[in-house]
Amino acid sequence: MKKVIALALAAVLFSVTLTGCSSNTAGNNNGNSNAPKPNDTLIYAQGAEPRGLDPALVDDGESAKVMSNIYEGLLKYNKDSTKVEPSLAKSWTVSPDGLSYTFQLQQGVKFQDGTDFDADAVKFNIDRQLPPKVTQDMSYASFVFGSVKNVEVVDKSTVKINLTAPSTPFLSNLAMIMAAPMVSPKALKDNNNNVNQAPVGTGPYKFVKWDKDQSIVLVRNDAYWGTKALTKNVIFKFIKDNSARVVALNNGEADIIDGIDATVVKQITDAGNKIFQAPGMNINYMAYNTSRKPFNDPKLRVAVSQAINVPELVKSLYQGYSEPATSILPTFMEGYDKSISQVAYDSTAAAKTLKDAGLTSLHMIAYTNPRPYNAATGQVLAEAIQGYLAKVGVTVKIDSFDWTTYKQKVKAGDYDIAFYGWIGDNGDPDNFMYLLSVDDPTMNIALYKNPQFNSLIAKGLTTPAGADRNAIYTQLEKIAAADAAWLPISHAQTLCAYRPNVQNFYFHMTGITPFAGVSKK
Repeated sequence: MKKVIALALAAVLFSVTLTGCSSNTAGNNNGNSNAPKPNDTLIYAQGAEPRGLDPALVDDGESAKVMSNIYEGLLKYNKDSTKVEPSLAKSWTVSPDGLSYTFQLQQGVKFQDGTDFDADAVKFNIDRQLPPKVTQDMSYASFVFGSVKNVEVVDKSTVKINLTAPSTPFLSNLAMIMAAPMVSPKALKDNNNNVNQAPVGTGPYKFVKWDKDQSIVLVRNDAYWGTKALTKNVIFKFIKDNSARVVALNNGEADIIDGIDATVVKQITDAGNKIFQAPGMNINYMAYNTSRKPFNDPKLRVAVSQAINVPELVKSLYQGYSEPATSILPTFMEGYDKSISQVAYDSTAAAKTLKDAGLTSLHMIAYTNPRPYNAATGQVLAEAIQGYLAKVGVTVKIDSFDWTTYKQKVKAGDYDIAFYGWIGDNGDPDNFMYLLSVDDPTMNIALYKNPQFNSLIAKGLTTPAGADRNAIYTQLEKIAAADAAWLPISHAQTLCAYRPNVQNFYFHMTGITPFAGVSKK
């Protein structure tokens, strides 16, 4: 395995030499000036491949990690929180009625294709995600821009965004890596409104190449308008197997890896490597397909949830690196209330209800890749729950798929139970609770519909921050718990590992990995 990984990475580094580095060899007698030096290249190994690199057309964490180095939005999050800070917009004002946001833009910024970033580019990016131009595969468009009425170009460096109604999380939404980043209008026009394979942003790294099932290569944007990146090349390497990623790290063939769990921490630290560990802004959950039998009946959803001992399950699978979820919202988020409780474990009651209903078999689908909210993988989680349900007389068939295929299976909706999770995009409780109200089946995988719930979601959007707004999200949590469309399972800590010579690496709580400030000794 070691030899295979080494050869693969050598091939990637060679391709960087050809496409991402200077070809000038003058003044060097050894003829190898093109070969990237170890300190010139960071290799980040992750467990799954991105779905794409167009921020309007993807919704997954693997894509987000790469895109966060290529693109920027009007705003960005603070390194240690979800507090918004200036980015491509250097300042902004909000009208007294909360319906107009005016942004003063940074001047002299260029997209990586040499075209200008300006107010016209902002309008172009937002307009493509508003009716009538928005398309069905823009899954975040309604979340980020659903309250936008129109966009006005005031002058080259000033843009005004008008809303149909006040939106408390709007500024936070504009710092998200999904939908909000600015893409080169020229690149979008040249690529038929889809830059999944040809991303062009304003960020500190430029896209070089994507070898499917192997890697994505980025090179430093030396024309970047802000502080230049410290490391010249960044390679995102796709290694699906957890143990193979650990081997790559311990052998020095990867500098940073993610998707690790408790079982490999000692192996990593014994080899002299380091663990990045932080509280996670996430939820790992099991969802019932509420759109059809048997789980259009809430009593049967409750019964299956009763069969599963969540605290025992979490302790067994995650060994202290995740905590049992008593709510959908992370405990540190506004709207969380410790009085909220999910369906309690009661296998006797579960067995009786399921037997009386004649429910003896179920179909589950699961994912095989590690996820930031579930390092154990969906398949392992599904198998554990399969064991609990067998004890109450229910046979479970599990179909497992790689992450990209799994997303399509979820969209098709052919399952009784599916597994998913969510990493908070913006630190706002709406970002979590909204998942149970949206029509998009790749987000609302329970296909849950509740008019009362949806009405409260709408109210929460327009209510100013404070106790009244927090109470709305607490009420939403209570409705979700009573209806049992999900079984919340755990909130995972963020776990990554890195070589001891890597400096200033961090994994942001929103699930992105900015590399501009990362270097190697």
